[in-house]
Amino acid sequence: MAAFAGTPSGDLANNGITTDAQIYWNLNNLDLIDLAVERDEGFLTTHNALVTETGERTGRSPNDKFIVAEDSTFKDVNWGDVNVSTDVSTFERLKVQVINYLSTQDALFVQDLYCGAEESESLPIRVITQNAWHNAFARNMFVRPTVEQLKSHMPQFTVYHAPHFEANDAQLNSQCFVIVNYAAGEVIIGGTRYAGEIKKSIFSVMNLILTKKGILPMHCSANTTGENTAIFFGLSGTGKTTLSADPNRALIGDDEHGWGSNGVFNFEGGCYAKLINLSPEDEPEIFATTEMKGTVLENIVVDEEGVPDFFDVSKTQNTRGSYPIEFIENRTMDSKGGHPQNVIFLTCDAFGILPPISRLTPSQAAYHFISGYTAKVAGTEIGVTEPEATFSACFGEPFMPMHPGVYADLLSEKMAEHGATAWLINTGWSGGPYGIGSRMKIRYTRAMLNAALDGELDNVHYVVDGRFGFEIPTACPNVPSEILIPRLTWEDKEQYDATADNLASMFQRNFERYSEGVSDDVNAAGPSL
Repeated sequence: MAAFAGTPSGDLANNGITTDAQIYWNLNNLDLIDLAVERDEGFLTTHNALVTETGERTGRSPNDKFIVAEDSTFKDVNWGDVNVSTDVSTFERLKVQVINYLSTQDALFVQDLYCGAEESESLPIRVITQNAWHNAFARNMFVRPTVEQLKSHMPQFTVYHAPHFEANDAQLNSQCFVIVNYAAGEVIIGGTRYAGEIKKSIFSVMNLILTKKGILPMHCSANTTGENTAIFFGLSGTGKTTLSADPNRALIGDDEHGWGSNGVFNFEGGCYAKLINLSPEDEPEIFATTEMKGTVLENIVVDEEGVPDFFDVSKTQNTRGSYPIEFIENRTMDSKGGHPQNVIFLTCDAFGILPPISRLTPSQAAYHFISGYTAKVAGTEIGVTEPEATFSACFGEPFMPMHPGVYADLLSEKMAEHGATAWLINTGWSGGPYGIGSRMKIRYTRAMLNAALDGELDNVHYVVDGRFGFEIPTACPNVPSEILIPRLTWEDKEQYDATADNLASMFQRNFERYSEGVSDDVNAAGPSL
């Protein structure tokens, strides 16, 4: 094996791992990718990006995620179908198995990193992986310390990552598991090679500890002009990464942020972009990263000449690329921005009912934030083969340990304090539901978004949607006016009305579980029939 040298950091005895194997500490992503190729964990494209495969699990495994129920956090967590509890003994039993398994490997890879670009709130973490490519992923995705920071780095959370270890335990739902133990400051992951589990487990950690400090953790992307900052909420596949990468606005980050007293700050040091149907014409900044060494491509089909085919979804529709944020030239140097003037809710409406852009009142903003309506995009989760309507509170319920009302209250307070305007943007279907209508063209979505952010929609004429109550502009620069009002895009108007009534009913039924915890104004901000 070739010689590589990271930053010396000792052995893993403090983490319970005793081994004679080679331990690679804090290698850069280029060295890790070379090692991954040498170890047959992947291969290089013609442009030297690393191509890897995640096997059967090409998306998150939400049914296999658990939180340890213990005294320090028991009252804070909103226990239920999303935040599923497990006990300390189960965690400890599986942790021993994971550590024993890792101790038998021929090599281990370790990264000492941070989560959070705001120094006062940055969480020091350690990621211990079985594979070099997963270590490169972690190196890409989290904040990389300086040499001086590394000298004093003391992890407060450690991720033990054993993707090829398949458990056999009666307390689990499958051989796969992702378990967070807040009291111990530990995460154990086994049975899944999908790299996104690493970053999302730490995101869940931040979503508890920061909220208790009055800082709003957000499943959103963010960008800024320096004077004008925008945040983009949305689930995977709704356009957070795509829309925040804009040549006229500096990227702050593409997925996870905090909103604190100084404004917005990125949790991460990289991006994890969906690559389905990626083209240099529609997404030039992201496409360029796929031709850089240091990028990790997951489940991408590559032709005989080593060129990726981003339109081939034979492995999964959830194809992904991980790259350091430095690969995006137009970005903020410190991964921070001011207080947002615009809050964007992105939804992928599979029914084709919601308008491509609408303006929300403060009460409507709280209602739609708590509702978190979108569609699960094909491939993002195991078993999802086509878009399905879903409601995910705060546009990220699987990662939010606390009650959605806690996050909604924080968002409302910050929007009111800083005078932010809320917009709902549908990146989904128009002219009919999925299978009949067509997906909204990205160039139109960009035009509407830019018009909103630049103030070009401040003085146009609006109409109020009779069911949902939000305001819809009747004109927008560089967008055909006929697509702005959804009902006009449907040939069968009666079918539109029936489908819209059904969607409104779905909103009402979903919100019943939150109605007692919100104000009368927010309850009244939902659709009416």
